[in-house]
Amino acid sequence: MTQNNIWSWWSEVTSKKDELTIALLTLSIITLVISLYKSAGKPRFRLPPGPRGLPVVGYLPFLGLNLHHEFTKLAQIYGPIFMLKLGSKSHIVVSSSDLAKVVVREQDDIFANRDAPVAGLAVTYGQGIVWANNNAQWRNMRKVFVYEVLSSKNLEASGTFRRVEVRKTVKRLYGTVGSEVDIGEITFLTSLNVVTSMMWGKSVVGDGKVNGVGVELREVITKIVDILGTPNVSDLFPAVAWLDLQGLLRQMKRQRVVLEGIFDRIINERLASKVEEVAEQRERKDFLQILLELKDQNSASSFTFDQIKGLFTEIIAAGTDTTSTMVEWVMAELLQNPKIMKKVQDELEEVVGLSNVVEESHIPRLYYLDAVVKETFRLHPPLPLLITRSPSQSCQVGGYTVPKGANMFLNVWAIHRNPENWDKPSEFNPDRFINADGTTKYDYNGYDCNYIPFGSGRRRCPGVRLGEKMLVYFLSSLLHSFDWTLPTDKEYELSDKFGIVLKKRKPLIAIPSQRLSDENLYN
Repeated sequence: MTQNNIWSWWSEVTSKKDELTIALLTLSIITLVISLYKSAGKPRFRLPPGPRGLPVVGYLPFLGLNLHHEFTKLAQIYGPIFMLKLGSKSHIVVSSSDLAKVVVREQDDIFANRDAPVAGLAVTYGQGIVWANNNAQWRNMRKVFVYEVLSSKNLEASGTFRRVEVRKTVKRLYGTVGSEVDIGEITFLTSLNVVTSMMWGKSVVGDGKVNGVGVELREVITKIVDILGTPNVSDLFPAVAWLDLQGLLRQMKRQRVVLEGIFDRIINERLASKVEEVAEQRERKDFLQILLELKDQNSASSFTFDQIKGLFTEIIAAGTDTTSTMVEWVMAELLQNPKIMKKVQDELEEVVGLSNVVEESHIPRLYYLDAVVKETFRLHPPLPLLITRSPSQSCQVGGYTVPKGANMFLNVWAIHRNPENWDKPSEFNPDRFINADGTTKYDYNGYDCNYIPFGSGRRRCPGVRLGEKMLVYFLSSLLHSFDWTLPTDKEYELSDKFGIVLKKRKPLIAIPSQRLSDENLYN
């Protein structure tokens, strides 16, 4: 059978559910036979409990469902740690903060590796921070990214980019007062503008219209996130990954080609810039300028072009899709809880004043808004299962053996809703994050494993500080500049849709109305 015939066969099979089940069943049986052969005569360890069944058949009910919900149900049956044999791999799910602490704090070094999806490696050239294993190159890239690219000095200097783009959006929204707007769409475009401005000094949306690069980026980012959130047979059966049975690797490589074309144009334009033009921007360097300067150092901190493009891919995907998703969740919760929204706006009126616009300098005093954001991250963590970790050696967690190379899921969604640690965990109650002196509890560093929306330890999200700045500044500007109501003819719900990022199932549609009396504050 030729390779073209294989692709044709798989396209026909995947169009019919029954045939797909048979194909997966066949792979399951082959894998089971191989695993039984390999395990013959080997000493048995006390593995975590879990549902019995063939390696993939037992996984079929989860395909297309909200895995964080399904894993939470299984934890109620098997306990806070259980195992699923999916394909040729062992998948361990931890659903308690005590066991999460063992993984991300006590044995952080052992669990610092990834079992990266083939699509994730493809789109980042295998050179990014998210999917790389814990090795010298990864540690260097992360160190440079956190302490040089996202240093306090550079974050402060890039504040101009954030301010300009947020004020543009406020002005555009003022022109839609009284009309329905898609919160997620508006936030995505603003986030895209902010991120590209910070990355290479140019936005991709002007006067509400997306330019050619903006259209490409929006489509590519959406596709990348969708692919990464799709279960891939190639990840469950590495031995047949070369077949790319679902075509996800080919799809991701096509997205990489588009991104590479954009990034190459941007980088070549910068390299061709006159020295004086770059010098004029020295006071507010964008990320590209910082990385190119590091590249030219020829030191341990230097970057290759592939590393720059891989890092750009991760920044642009995380900085747009995740930020816009979380703004949508916060606004959805506030629209369902008008008294809490009023409390947020009262705080903004006190700290900022109705005769001023929000500045980033106001953010440290917005304690109640900070609590609202933290409560939203508790109920709707952006990555409900985080990104899987993979132990570099077999180890013990909760009295069970976790095999070397297994996939370790941390069910943050379940941990954040554990009634043993959170009073009335399903309620949206920002007051749970307020201290007696009015300041807020918890942070995003992951030291307390009852609350780890961005993970903890070595693999904690390195872009938290940037994401927090973008999210809170944009939210405070929306809530200070406008009053918000829901359309009377639209169904309102808070259900989620599982993927690598936890999105709202239906877009949030809302109506802004003028809140500030001086029209000049909208310009």
